[in-house]
Amino acid sequence: MLPVVSFRAISGKGARGKVDDKSVFIGSQRLLEGEEIDLSQTSESAAKLQAQGKTIVYAAVENRLVGIFGITDTLKDQSVEAVRELHKLNLQVGMLTGDNATSAAQIAKMAGIDLVFANLLPKDKISKITELQAQNKKVAMVGDGINDAPALTQANVGIAIGTGTDVAIASAPIVLISGNLMAVPTAIRLSRSTLRTIKQNLFWAFFYNVLLIPLAAFGKLNPILAAAAMSFSSIFVITNSLRLKKFK
Repeated sequence: MLPVVSFRAISGKGARGKVDDKSVFIGSQRLLEGEEIDLSQTSESAAKLQAQGKTIVYAAVENRLVGIFGITDTLKDQSVEAVRELHKLNLQVGMLTGDNATSAAQIAKMAGIDLVFANLLPKDKISKITELQAQNKKVAMVGDGINDAPALTQANVGIAIGTGTDVAIASAPIVLISGNLMAVPTAIRLSRSTLRTIKQNLFWAFFYNVLLIPLAAFGKLNPILAAAAMSFSSIFVITNSLRLKKFK
């Protein structure tokens, strides 16, 4: 096995390095075309691979194409079930990917995903999220890779998979410890329940204080009863919050 030197990962495109003092490039069509490497001889093979829903990866040595192969993503465990649960929460589910449109469409169809944005670089993912936000949509981004980190930061809510890269985990305010995607709808349900409980607590706390304290101040109510009502409001807030312990 020959050692690789001067290795450099090119975000969203591939990698380059030197092997046996020869420049080697492995990655997407964008990467090789950026190096002015002729890919015309592979057009037929590339078309066949794309028709099979595969992502095409090229290999070149010394600015000469030496290989082409296709890779296929597989769905994570519980992906279909997680998308179904998100739909039950009246949420649209989209996919941001650097894969070609054909491959992305097949994966989206298998998982039941609504929106597909393909052939994206990391900066393109940010642009897509920004476009959705400009339409007054709240965007939650779920990711686990290096290329997902910028998008996790841009989204209204960034959710990183705990089994993913350190960069993605550091970029997201929410980290799901396990790699189980069912934790995503669970986290959203818990967040909604928590927000609903907060609103209930605020309403009842203000209701007791705004109504009973002025009555006590103007002599319309026994101050002891007003004080007891304030204590009761605190008890209500605590017991109402404790209901979250029963969340499933």
